[in-house]
This record gives sequence, structure tokens and C-alpha cells, in this order.
Amino acid sequence: MTDNAFEKSPLTLLGLGAMGTALARAWLAAGHPLTVWNRGPGRAEPLAAEGALVAPTAAEAVAASGLVVVCLLDDASVDETLTGVDLAGKDLVDLTTSTPAQARARAAWARERGARFLDGGIMAVPPMIGAPGSGAYVFYSGSRSLFDAHHDVLAVPAGTSYVGEDAGFAALHDVALLSAMYGMFAGISHAFALVRKENIDPTTLAPLLADWLVAMTPSVHASAAQLADGDYARGVVSNLAMQVAGSTTLLRTAEEQGVSSELLTPYLALMERLLADGRGNESTTGVVDLLVR
Repeated sequence: MTDNAFEKSPLTLLGLGAMGTALARAWLAAGHPLTVWNRGPGRAEPLAAEGALVAPTAAEAVAASGLVVVCLLDDASVDETLTGVDLAGKDLVDLTTSTPAQARARAAWARERGARFLDGGIMAVPPMIGAPGSGAYVFYSGSRSLFDAHHDVLAVPAGTSYVGEDAGFAALHDVALLSAMYGMFAGISHAFALVRKENIDPTTLAPLLADWLVAMTPSVHASAAQLADGDYARGVVSNLAMQVAGSTTLLRTAEEQGVSSELLTPYLALMERLLADGRGNESTTGVVDLLVR
């Protein structure tokens, strides 16, 4: 490492899976003194050659730095790794994938042990970490003072987006975006299934499908505005009644093409419930309220 590396903030990283290793390499490349620990020591060896200090135990790794980043398999692994470890005065950043409830419980757990806590939801895959222009970023929630104190360090591997003092908000934002992604994947799968048996090259359909999905994205903002003001009929062009009527064509086409409609019918059923409630002049935004129990 260069002389100015030691002017940069040191930190500890627990967990060297694919994501943890990518994080470690980004911090090392930026010149941050880094202490690492992993349950299987073999994964630490390449990082040692790149300048990382390898701690033999999690407790020793935590003791080495004021800032401790955790990136393990799951919340149970965090519990197992940190049980009995002295966290007093430490700044603990948990980048382990978790639920909002788990993050809130971990924040309370950390406070009881004298540590400030920040939860993170990584919106990237390992190759995007530390890669300029990749679009990678991390949602953070919890201690604002911790986030502000270590922002420059946290911003090295990926962009940062602080979403609130509630420690569960990072995980909630993470899962909300991922859930929307899988809904999109479901629609893409159904679209390709419809043409699968036809003399249609899927690579010719792909750009049409991608452009169509991009064209539909403004509906996200329209739905958000309607949820905010409660007027689900404001600005509606294709109302619920029209969409339910048109859905019969979607279902009949699927049947004709020998394609299961199981990815479509749950959403269409919710639309039909809204229509039965006399809300045909509205958009489909009301589906959100039907989903909330």
C-alpha cells in the first residue's frame, strides 16, 4: 500500500463470500487499511496478498477497527458470529440481507451492547461493486450520525442512499424494489412463452418488449401520486373497467397458445374485485390497498 493509504479510515469486514470479497477489494484498492475475517480462512488468503490484515477470530477483527462492516449469509450468521464479541463504542454496519423486522431487532441488539448501528441493502451484484459507472448503490438506514461519520468510506464500493432513522427501512426499500423486479420477470416470462411455439425469433421480440416496459415506467409515478392524494381516478386514461374487459383477450390468447395463465390470473383477479366494488372509473392503483392486510 502507498504512504497515503494510512491517512484513510481503517475498517473491519466480517464475511468474505462473493459480495464480501468484492467489498474488500474495493476498499483495499482505495487505500483503506482493512482487517478481514471469514469463517473459512482460505478465502482471506488472496486478500492478504493484496494488503488486508487477516484476523484469526471475529472478536479480534472487531477489536481492530472502530468501523465494523458485516456481510454474512443471513441474520442468524450475524448472531452466531457476534455473540460474545465486545461491541462497546463500535460503529456496526450490517450489509447482510435481512427483513425489516430483523434489521430493527439487530439495531436494538447493537444499542444494548453500546454500538451505533446502520443497516444496508445492497442493490448490486458483486461484479458491480467498486466498478465506476456500474450503477451500484446501497440503501442505508439507522444511525444518521454513523452514516454521516463514515459516508466517505461507505461510498467507496458503491453509491449510498440514506432512507431514514428507522433501521428497517433499508431492507424494506431493498425488498420492495426486488419484488417489483420479480413481477417484471413474471411478465417477461409470460410474453416469451406466448411466442415460444411460433416462428418468432425471441431476439426480435426482445427489443420491442424492453422498449414497451420502459414506456410503461411512468405509471410508477402516476400510482405514487394517486396513493399520496387518495384520488385513484385522477388522470386515468385507460380505466379499470376497460382493462378488465380487455383482460379476457389476454387469457384467451394464452389458452390458444397453450400457455398457462398462472402468472396473470392473480393480478387480474384483484382487478376484478375492484370492479365488483364499483371502482371501474379508477386506475389499477387500488390493487395496492387490496394487498395490504
